[in-house]
Amino acid sequence: MTRQGRLESVFDGGIPDRTPLLGGWIACPEKIRKLAGATREAYWADPIGVSIRAYDLLGIDGLMGVYVPRSEQEFRVVDEESYFHARTELTLEAAVDQVDAMPSPESVEVEFDFPSEYERFRNSLIRMQDRCGELLWMPAQWIIGPSFSWYGRFGYEVFFSMVALYPDRARKLIDISGARAYCQAHLVAHAITEGIYPAAVLVGSDLCTQRGPMVSPAFLERHYAPNLRRALRPLIEVNCRPVWHCDGDMRSILDMLIDCGVQGLQGFQPECGMTIDRVVRYRTREGSPLLIFGPLSVTTELPRCTPDEIRARVRNAIDVCKGNADLVIFHANSINPDVPIENIVAMAEAVRD
Repeated sequence: MTRQGRLESVFDGGIPDRTPLLGGWIACPEKIRKLAGATREAYWADPIGVSIRAYDLLGIDGLMGVYVPRSEQEFRVVDEESYFHARTELTLEAAVDQVDAMPSPESVEVEFDFPSEYERFRNSLIRMQDRCGELLWMPAQWIIGPSFSWYGRFGYEVFFSMVALYPDRARKLIDISGARAYCQAHLVAHAITEGIYPAAVLVGSDLCTQRGPMVSPAFLERHYAPNLRRALRPLIEVNCRPVWHCDGDMRSILDMLIDCGVQGLQGFQPECGMTIDRVVRYRTREGSPLLIFGPLSVTTELPRCTPDEIRARVRNAIDVCKGNADLVIFHANSINPDVPIENIVAMAEAVRD
């Protein structure tokens, strides 16, 4: 099988010649350079090209993205500006005024210029697929998961105070992001019908901590689920399988996500009870097996295990999913500098073996 054909077979519920492998989230240029055999100068001359070569040599079948640092001086992917900060200068009342000044969800959809947005989206897919060659380019579409991360704009204290004291404003924020998600889903759905995006897409929004949902499941059922259900509808109508990114302890809301149309799960933090053995028990709302992108943990496995232990975990995931779920080996989140390069290689070797 070709690399793209291998992934497409799994997305279609078929049996490939071997379990496919996804990549693209190595957030450490030094590891990318070593995998590609490139100098520092060569990397900075073409960081995307060198990254693609590294993943190609690693034996990856498809790419979810390519991490590139902000600048050579920082020489890292994540910096202090990438994190959410406290907004000590913003009052709750000022945040409420900002929400009131925002456009309505209806106007967001009315003003969405589908032809120009699709041309931009289509061109970016074709351009990157040309660069990726045999590797399938299938970038995550986070915007299709209606955002619950408004705390990035307003700060945690102000946003969650708004959820508690002004739930109608919190609902407006979710509805606005739901409208954007619905528009973006139409772009992806149209790209799928044109054959330039595969029939599986990674979506999601961080809803949980390591102790469960950030707000009550009842709040999410009332306000978040209707937006997610509507956003996923264009994808399901073209037989695309939406795969949800799992951070933290998602167990109490997995049924809600699946009822909204989620057909796969990616990530998993075993220390939170999210293990591959548990996840494969779930079925889509149509009763079909889930599509799994995972399950290598970037907190408890890839940084801490030996290469032999990583190989054993890959083999265990393949065994557990056989007959129970459609599996693509991937890691839960970004691979950071604490992950030994030997473990990255071991993960890929275990799949090929």
